[in-house]
Amino acid sequence: QVQPVESGGGFVQAGGSLRLSCVASGRTFSSSVMGWFRQAPGKEREFVGAISPSGRRTNYADSVKGRFTISRDNTKTTVYLQMNSLKPEDTAVYYCAASSTWSITDFHSWGQGTQVTVSS
Repeated sequence: QVQPVESGGGFVQAGGSLRLSCVASGRTFSSSVMGWFRQAPGKEREFVGAISPSGRRTNYADSVKGRFTISRDNTKTTVYLQMNSLKPEDTAVYYCAASSTWSITDFHSWGQGTQVTVSS
């Protein structure tokens, strides 16, 4: 079972950048699809993107495509979310999670989240 701990959130102006990290303990990290999700106040949690166990394949929500990049370092059991050209609508709590498949409904082992606030 993977137990993620997110960090790196903060306050940034529109157009700025942040890099989130998710350190995930557990023996299955290197075989897990790792995903990033976010939840804004009053909204449901939404998929941001995911990365394959090897790191060679990624998938992104249309709303972040071209601005966000997911990467991972299996030697450090860490997955990253590089966020560029941030917009106020990116404001949310960001979570990472693990899955054995690419199905959004299969993600589990949620972290506590890290807050990202983008001012206009």
